[in-house]
Order: sequence, then structure tokens, then C-alpha cells
Amino acid sequence: MTATEKSAVVPFSLRDAPSLIERAWPTAKISAETQKERKAVQGQTLTGLGSYWKGRKPLILTRACILAALMPATDDLERDVEIFEKLMGMADETFGRRYEGGPTAFVKMFPDHALEVAEDTGRSWVWRDDLDPRERQRRIARAFIDLPYGQRLEKVKRPEELAERDLLDGIWAEVNAHLGTQARSISELVEQLGIMRFGRRPLLADTFSGSGSIPFEAARIGCDVIASDLNPIACMLSWASFNIVGASPERHAEIVREMRQIANRVDETITDMGIELDAEENRAKLYLYCVEVRCPRTGWMVPVSPTWMISKKRNTIARLIPDHANKRYEIEILNGVTDEEVEAAEVGTLRSGRLFHPMLNDDLGISMKEIRGDFRDDDGASGNRLRPWEMDDVRPRPDDIFQERLYAIQWMDGKDIKKGKGNPRTWFASVTPEDLAREEEVAAYVEQHLSDWQRNGFVPDMEIEPGNNNSQPIRERGWSYWHQLFCPRQILFTALTQSEARNSPEGRVFVAKFIDWNSKLCRYGTGAARESVAQTFYNQALNTFPNYGVRSFGFARSYLEDVPGDAPLGGMAVIRNLAAAQVSELADIFLTDPPYADAVNYDEITEFFIAWLRKNPPAPFDQWIWDSRRNLAIKGEGQSFKAAMIDAYGAMTEHMSDNGLQIVQFTHQDAKTWSDMAQIFWGAGLQVVQDWYVSTETITELKKGGYVQGTHMIVLRKRQGEQSGYQDEIVHEIRDEVERQIRDMIGLNDQMDAARGENIFNDADLQMAGYAAALRVLTAYTKIDGVDMTREALRPRKKGEKTLVDELTEFAVQTANEFLVPDGLERELWLELNGSERFYLKMMDIEEVGEAKLDQFQNFAKAFRVGDYDDLMASKTPNNAKLKTAKGLGRGAMAEGVQFGRDSIVRLALRAIWRVGKEDEVEDVLDELRDLIPDYLRKRDVLRQIVAYVAAKRERTDPAEASAARILGTAIQTERI
Repeated sequence: MTATEKSAVVPFSLRDAPSLIERAWPTAKISAETQKERKAVQGQTLTGLGSYWKGRKPLILTRACILAALMPATDDLERDVEIFEKLMGMADETFGRRYEGGPTAFVKMFPDHALEVAEDTGRSWVWRDDLDPRERQRRIARAFIDLPYGQRLEKVKRPEELAERDLLDGIWAEVNAHLGTQARSISELVEQLGIMRFGRRPLLADTFSGSGSIPFEAARIGCDVIASDLNPIACMLSWASFNIVGASPERHAEIVREMRQIANRVDETITDMGIELDAEENRAKLYLYCVEVRCPRTGWMVPVSPTWMISKKRNTIARLIPDHANKRYEIEILNGVTDEEVEAAEVGTLRSGRLFHPMLNDDLGISMKEIRGDFRDDDGASGNRLRPWEMDDVRPRPDDIFQERLYAIQWMDGKDIKKGKGNPRTWFASVTPEDLAREEEVAAYVEQHLSDWQRNGFVPDMEIEPGNNNSQPIRERGWSYWHQLFCPRQILFTALTQSEARNSPEGRVFVAKFIDWNSKLCRYGTGAARESVAQTFYNQALNTFPNYGVRSFGFARSYLEDVPGDAPLGGMAVIRNLAAAQVSELADIFLTDPPYADAVNYDEITEFFIAWLRKNPPAPFDQWIWDSRRNLAIKGEGQSFKAAMIDAYGAMTEHMSDNGLQIVQFTHQDAKTWSDMAQIFWGAGLQVVQDWYVSTETITELKKGGYVQGTHMIVLRKRQGEQSGYQDEIVHEIRDEVERQIRDMIGLNDQMDAARGENIFNDADLQMAGYAAALRVLTAYTKIDGVDMTREALRPRKKGEKTLVDELTEFAVQTANEFLVPDGLERELWLELNGSERFYLKMMDIEEVGEAKLDQFQNFAKAFRVGDYDDLMASKTPNNAKLKTAKGLGRGAMAEGVQFGRDSIVRLALRAIWRVGKEDEVEDVLDELRDLIPDYLRKRDVLRQIVAYVAAKRERTDPAEASAARILGTAIQTERI
């Protein structure tokens, strides 16, 4: 099909047309948009349903996959990409509509463009009233063109935050002319492209639906979808995305009312009981608890906390006051203390796992392991002296090692509440005998009603099954049942909520969100701006804390009432509670984010929620199996993981349209897992046709230590027919395919740069083209050297074994690397360099443009086969990684026999630049180079080129080093030989 052909919407007219995602995809812009959506955190569309499922892929990434899978790649790829960007809201002209600031903010950003859209009244800037909104938007968009794409996004809304009619205003004539459609909305376009490609509205399936982000976005833009997952919590989140966020405006308003009514009824019961009110009708907002233990040396009962800081903003602390008569400590809450007292309170009774307190005369403290009674038996199994709690326990028994103590309460002013103030005055106070009486009343009430609640399914009666994650509460606290991760107050108001919401599937969804924010695993934090109580799953573990915060229901009810905004669906959605290998319905596109070898154990940790929701589920949840079914979950690594994945993807291949696509969102961690994925696709009867790389790294608590991630978008089709070949022939075929792929991509980059001043592909894309080209060739074969490759994919691997796939993929990547020549170097020189030298020079090229990201260093180190590059790095900060300069390297790292040591001409050049920079005699520097570089005369031109390259690349980031390099370059050029 050519770009200029027009046709009516004819079924199957695009049946055999290649998809855009197979040929071109603007990954740099998609990466930037993905990052922007990630940074919205709790403001993301689906996060309001529950942020405990951490693996959500950004919605814009799913939209980009689906649109590019449906759009045809014509003979004018540049125009194809332009149309795609218009549909995604990423085109230049869209930024006038996406801009979210006012005229004053615009003038600060673009002073040279100020008078084009605004005027100064003398008191403030206002929009010009002689411009209609469309013209103003056009002019604003022109101003944004001067900014790099990533900087543009800092000042605008996400595409999904605009109404579609506003975001895509004025594009449909161009879109329809190019695609031969008759659409006026994204959902109409998706349906028409589906008819042209598959003969129907496209049916998309996700067999690892998890949080539901992929099927939700697919349905929102007009696909019919089937979301399936083995885990019932995943099914529930998918259901919620369709039926709460994706509800019609009318139904969404009803859900908001229903959840407010449920919260009101529970609140009335709690208020009538009086358990959150004091005598002056002030209401509790937050309760602070800590563990309390008996010191084995002194016999004193000691409250355990790493800090007695309560509020930095208020200078509020807790102070321990010895009660010698009872060998215990009273805890006094002090407000408005001095900064010195605040600093002293930062240090608590728990320090580095050891107990300290005023009555203990021991500078080393006492290990908590000793207090807990940790031991190893004769078989080497670990244990401790903690009593396993029984099913009717909701609080420690008097002789338990770990007691639980309320030590502070944050109150809300009752008068302000009666006045209807949204933010009533609050303060922290010591615990009074009346407070303790209310605590006892709550605990006794819960103990009295517990068995009835458990029988009705309002409170769990489910034992904690040990596992990689779930053993922690058992081992560290002795808790044996899931309800014991909650204090009596939390059990009470969650049971009441469950009772009120027992027939409401929406209510069950928000109960899950509610308990995530209301358990004894919620860490209390004292930031400079405010106090906070974290969610249980702030990371993917069940962490116990010596001190924790418990919200009152008056404070916690927001997690029931805060229903995320609606985004109605454009397609139909079906949910199945099935393993991936049990797929039974034919789909046109499978878009999946599968578990990896190092995946989170969602099968285990979601039992936290399953325990509360499994009994008497309302329709349609009653159609699902409310068990984690750990034994069926795909996890781990090695042969069992690979075999289960082949079964899953084989079933998807069998149930995919012949002209259908699979797109796998694969977050890689190492080369071995990548090789496993290649063999999985091979064994499943799939052929890789393309691979794109999207950068999604962020700095969060979960990714400390420089851990970042990017996502591969692997595009696959059914393997057609039987094909046999031999390795020596396939090597040449791979080389030809890699060269063709990269030359095409570089050519398109050149076209886009000439037309629009930007590249569509970055180096990571060219690098990934090596993988894709190799896998496209390899996975087309059913036999290589007489070996059945499907059977080979299933064969167990020996430790350290390098497979044919490993070898050929490495060859393809090295071939691709030959094309990644930085500007300023000749290809002949590049081919002479070793991996570490290429790595250093390439990363200099990337640093020249701006801040480099750690995943770029990781990818290129992998591509150039550089195992350890720590000695070359000045910083491994995820979003600002840096090489050591010549000065940073200094005289170090000059060992013999290593790639970047004494035998490296790049390393020697950097050493010489460092010496010139510290004002050594230039002639002495040249003498050293002549001594250290064998065959100096022949290598002199190579050395000069490297030094000139360093001078050019360091000009912006390190002018002094660039100057030293220029001095050295001149000396080499003019030296007498």
C-alpha cells in the first residue's frame, strides 16, 4: 500500500500489510511521555484503585503499542510517524493545547515569544483578547518547538488529561486521507483499522493482566478485550479498571455515592461507640504504637523505637520517664521543644538491631535476636522463642516476648470539626488512662465478635502460608493468621466496612485499597514538611516495624471514598480467572507483560488481600477461584520457568489470528534471561519481527543502589512454514539483516533530522536492532544444523553453557555495534578499538548532549561486552550517570593485560591529557607516549584523532580538559619525527 492511496473501509484490506510498529516507532518521545506518566505517581489514572500492584505499565505505552500495531507501514515512513504522533498527542502543534500554565508562566518560559500571545497590563500579564483560542494555541506551540522534547513535557499536561476532542482537534482530515479511514475519534479509528486488518473491531487479549492497565487502555481506545490472570486480585483490579474507572459518567456517580454511604454508615457506628472521641469531643486522627520488650539484663519493660521524634514541623518528641517502682517507662509527649532536644530524640531505643535504654549500663546494647531467642537446630534450620499466635488472638498475651503499646495520639479539634473545617487544628498528646480504657474497650469488642466475623467472611480466618515473602511476619512477630497483621481498631472498622459492602463488588475493591493503608505494617515517618503513614506495600514485601502508625477511621475513610475519576471505555471487556496457558478464545493482538525470572512473588503477597476477600464474594467475583494457586503461578527461573512460559505463549500463538501480532513488554535484567525469552518464543512457534527499547527508569525507594529499568517491546508474528539452515550460512544472513535494518533506521533518522531537526531512533534502538535482526532470522528456522529448534528450546541447560542462540545473538549485537560510530571518529578507527574503549568513547558522545541515564551505560556495557565498568564511572546516579574524566582517571587503572589499561591507546591518550592539564612538560608527555605505545609512528594518527575527539566532547562539560586535549593534539600534530 502506498501512502497516497485512498480507499473505503474495506474488510481485510490491510490483512497482509506490515504494521507500523514493525518498521518505525518514535521511542525517544514515547520514553519521555512514559516517564511523565510515571512521575504523576498517585495522579495516574488507575492508581486510585490501589497502588499495591507495582508492575503497572504506563497507559501511554500501551496506547502507542496498539495504534502502531494497527496502523500500516506505508512507503512513506516519515509521514506514517507524523500521523502516529498526531494521534498520540505528541506532535509539535499539540503542545499549544497541552500547555497548562497561564500567561505569566508562559512569559517567564518564553520571553522572546511573550508579545505574540500576551500583553502586560502594568500589574500582570494577560492573554491577548484579539486572538481566538486556536490561534493562541498555535503560537504557544511554535514557542515550544525550540525546547527539547523532555523539557517540553515539564510544562504541559499528559495527553490523557485532556478531553480527546481538544487534544486531537483538527487532525482527522489528515489522518483519514493518509489511512483511508473515515474516523472522527480514536475509538472509531481503532475499529476501522481493525476491520481493515482483521475483519472486525480488533480483539486484544492480555493473559497476564495483573493490575489491568494494558486491557483497560486497549478498551478505552476502542478494542474489545479479554483480560485473564490466574490471580483473583489481578482479576479484581482489571474488573475495577473496566467498571469503576471505565464506567459511564452516570454509573461512576452512583459508585461515588455508594462508597460515601458505606463510609458514612461505618463512621456513624464508630462515632456512636465513642472509641475515637475524648471527653471534649475531639476526635483522634492518628495512633502511634510501638513494640515493648522486657530487657533480659535489667528486667525493665522497654518501649522499642528507632526514634522518639514525632513531628519535626512541630518540634514534638516522646520522652521516656523511668518508673522505678514498676520497672517500666512512662512516655511523655512534649510539643515545641528546642532544636537540641529534637536532635537528641532522633536516637531511639533501637539502634542497628540492638536495644539500648537508660537503665541498661552497657554501651553495646542487647541484640534483638537474643531477645527474640533466635537459634539453629541440629539440622541447621533457624527458629526463635516467639509464641505462634492462635486464630483467636488479636493482641499479644501477657507473657509474649513482644508486647504492643500505644504511646501517642494525634487529635483533631472537635470545635473545628463541628464548624465543618476541612483541615481542623491537630496536636499530639500523651496517652491518658481514659485513652487506655477506650483501647481496652475496642480490643474486648473485637475479641467478642471475632468468631462471628470470621464465619461471615468479614475478618480472615486464613493461616499465613510460609514463603519467600510471607514468612517474615511469622518469623519476626509470631503472627500466624492474616488478621494478626492488624490491630484491634483496624480489625473493627474493616469488619464493619466488610459488613456494609458485602454485596458490593466496588466495595470489595476499595476494601483491598483500604487495608493496604491500614495495617500494623504501615511505617510512621517524620518528614520535614509533615508526618506520614506509609502504605503496607510501599515495596513488595511484608515488613514489620518496631513502631507504626494507625489511622483512626475518621482519617482512614478517605481510602474508601476517593474513587478515581472516570474514563469511559470504547470497547467491550471480558475477564477470565485463568492461567495463561488456558487461553481458549481467538484474539488478533496479544499484548502481555509476563513475569520474569526475578519477578515479584505476587502469588504470595496478594494472599494479604485474598484472606480478607475470599469468603462470600459478590457477583461477578464469585466466578473466580479465591486462592493464589501458588503451584500454578509462573515464577522462578531455569527449566521450569521456561517450560511454563513456552506452554503459555504456545497457547497464545495457537489462539492468534494468522495475521495477528504479539507484543511482549519485557523488562530485561541480564543476558541470560534475554536468551531464555528468545528460546521461549522459538518454542512457542513465534518469530521475532522487531524490538524497541523504552526507557522507564525513575529514582524511587524501590530502586536504590542505581537499580533502573527499561522495557523492551518485542514484536512477534506466527512462524510460517518449516525452514532449515546451517549455522555458517545463518551468520551471513544475520549480518546482512542487521546491516539492512540499521541502514534503514539511520536513513529514516537522516530524513527526519533534515525535515524536523530531530531523530526518531536513538542509539539504544539501533543497538536493539541487532537483537531484533538476529532473532528475526533465527526464529524463522525450525531446524539449524539438523537440530529441531523447538525441541532445543525445551532442553535443560547446563550451568555456564553457551547456546547457539547466545552465540548468534552476540554476533548480531557486535555487528550492530560497528554502526554505532560516534560523531567525530572514523569507522576504521572504531573497528580497531576494544569493547572498553568503544564504551568510554561512546558514552562521552552521549554525555555531550546532556545528562546521561544509567540504563544507557548498562545497555552499552552489555553491548560492548564490558563486564565491570565501575572504575570508569564517576557517578552511577540513575538519571545523571557520569564517566570519570581524564583527571578523574589520573594515574590509576593502568594495569597490563586489561582492556582499559596500559595497553589501551584510549587510556593512554586520557593519561596524557591529564598530565598536560596538570602542567607537565608537553615534551615529557610525548616521550612517555612514544615509550608506551608500540609502533608509535603508525598509531600517531589514531592517537591524534582520539585526542581531538576528547577535546570536542569535553568542550561543554569540562572546558579545562578540552583545552588540555587541544594543546596535546597540536603537539602531536607538530612534533618532529
